[in-house]
Amino acid sequence: MNPVAGATVLITGGARGMGELFARRAIAGGARAIALWDVDEDAASALASDLRGSGVDVRAYRVDISRQEEIVEALARMRDEIGVPDILVNNAGIVRAGVFWENDPQRDIEATMRVNTLAAMWLTREVLPAMIADTSRPKRILNVASAAGTLANPNMSVYAASKWAMIGWSESVRLELVKSGHGHVAITTFCPSYVSTGMFAGARGPLLTPIMTPRQATQAAWQGMVRGTPMVLRPWTVKLAMAARGVLPTRVWDVLAARVFQVYSSMDHFTGRS
Repeated sequence: MNPVAGATVLITGGARGMGELFARRAIAGGARAIALWDVDEDAASALASDLRGSGVDVRAYRVDISRQEEIVEALARMRDEIGVPDILVNNAGIVRAGVFWENDPQRDIEATMRVNTLAAMWLTREVLPAMIADTSRPKRILNVASAAGTLANPNMSVYAASKWAMIGWSESVRLELVKSGHGHVAITTFCPSYVSTGMFAGARGPLLTPIMTPRQATQAAWQGMVRGTPMVLRPWTVKLAMAARGVLPTRVWDVLAARVFQVYSSMDHFTGRS
């Protein structure tokens, strides 16, 4: 059964970039309704208005997902207007770079953990019980993590920490669902390398790891979500790096990552989105 056809889809960070492309894929897949959550209300509303031309009920919600109370309030409004989500895409994220000791405790460290990790956990906790209870159709959760959560990298320690946490949490919940017999709810964790959304402006792809376009990234993530694939890693070098790091002594891997694969210098010229 196609999990997208007739589904209500909730996308965080839905106003632009990969969020917009996920929404367009939901429409192409036959979704019934789509909720675009974003802190940028104007951009989300403009996109929702454009997408409603497809005939799908698309709504924009101004939500600061770093605040748990706003998540709860927005979900209540969404339930009243278009119903509970059948598909949840935890897509929103922010990037803070630089050496760890120069990151501000609140503006950088806490903000990153709230948006990239805690928000996905809070939101999933709110919607998962209803997903489990409704066995009439397949349910899906797509958690957009990062290859940064699989491999240490200088100048992105806070971002990496948020994505390592997301991967560990996402995979653990997936296993809990399997063990509890809730097979109709599938969780997919997406771990891409750099994507050219503007968030990683200035970053350089490591050896054999081209920077992906948002279209390439969303296609891989969406296909994995529809199929219920546990983990989707792109490009192929993400898996290679994980395997190499797992079998090599740390100091040997450090030399290869720094001098051969150029992983450790990939963030040296990061500027990010304005």
